[in-house]
Amino acid sequence: MNFPKSVHISEEGPREGFQIEKAVISTERKVELIDALSETGLKQIQIAAFVNPKQVPGMADSDEVVRQINVKPGVSYGGIWFNQRGLERARSTNRLTLLGKIRMFPSDAFLKANLKRTAQEHLKTVHEEMDQFKKQMIPVDRISITSAFGCNFQGDIPQERVMSDIAQAVEIAQEHNIKPTIISLADTMAWANPLSVKQLVGKIQDQYPQYKISLHLHDTRGMAVANAYAGLEMGVDMFDASVAGLGGCPFASHAGAAGNLCTEDFVFLCDELGIETGVDLEKLIEVAILAEEIVGHPLPGSVMRGGSLKKLRERA
Repeated sequence: MNFPKSVHISEEGPREGFQIEKAVISTERKVELIDALSETGLKQIQIAAFVNPKQVPGMADSDEVVRQINVKPGVSYGGIWFNQRGLERARSTNRLTLLGKIRMFPSDAFLKANLKRTAQEHLKTVHEEMDQFKKQMIPVDRISITSAFGCNFQGDIPQERVMSDIAQAVEIAQEHNIKPTIISLADTMAWANPLSVKQLVGKIQDQYPQYKISLHLHDTRGMAVANAYAGLEMGVDMFDASVAGLGGCPFASHAGAAGNLCTEDFVFLCDELGIETGVDLEKLIEVAILAEEIVGHPLPGSVMRGGSLKKLRERA
C-alpha cells in the first residue's frame, strides 16, 4: 500500500449542496452550517458560487453569505466563478481566499451544457482568465479537469483525451509564466470506478511527477468512497468532500442522487486506516446531522447514522 500519512480535505458542502437544493435555504441557515464546519478542524471550506442566479438560484445570496460568516483564524474560505463578473463579485467580498485555476473540459458536450461555450471559445476564455489573474495578482494553483472519467452527455471519456487536455493546460501555464502545482480530477457525473481512478492517476503520476493530484468524486452510483480508497492506494493526499454527502452538479442531467464524497464517511475511512485528517469526527457527525435538518430531507451519509467506533471501543 502507498497510503499517504495525512490528507488535505477541501469541504465543499455549503457550495455543492445549496446550489442544487430545490427548497429555498435561508442565508442565516447557510451561515450556520459554514460556521459549524469551521469548528471541526477543516482548514478549507468552499462556501459560495458567484454565478448567474437565474441559472443557479441557490447561490443568489452568495455575497451576503460571505459577508455574514464568522471567519475563523486558520480556515480558508473560497468560492467559484466562471466569468469576469463572478470574479469581481468574489473579490469585492474581501473575505475569501481567491485561487485561480486552468479549467479544462474533455467533454465538449458538457462544456456546452455547463458554460454555453465551444471548445475554441473556452480556450480563448482561459487565456483571458490567465491575463486577469496575473493582472489582479491572483495565484493559479491548479489545472482542473472536469468530467475526467465520463459524461452523461458524451459517454466514456478516453484517458488519452484527459492527458491531451492536461498537456494543453501545461502549455497554457508555460505561455503565461504561471506555475500551478496541482492537477485536480473531477468525476463530475460519477462515471469513475476504482480501476479507472488508479489507471488515470497512475498515468498522470508517471508523466507529471512534479504535480500533486486532487480528486473530486461524486457518489451518484455509490462509488465515491471506493474511488477515494483507490486514490489513497495511489498516494493521493488531496480530496474534495461534502458534509453528509450534500450536493451535485445542477447541469449534470442526473436522474438520481448526485451528492459528493461524504466528508464524515471519508474521515472515518482515513481514521480507520491511520491516515491523519486533522478533523474531529465526532464534531463533524454533529454538523452532518445539522446539514440534514437544514435541507429538510435525508442525506446519503452513512457514518452520521452509524456513528464512529470510538465510543464502542471505549466501552469494549
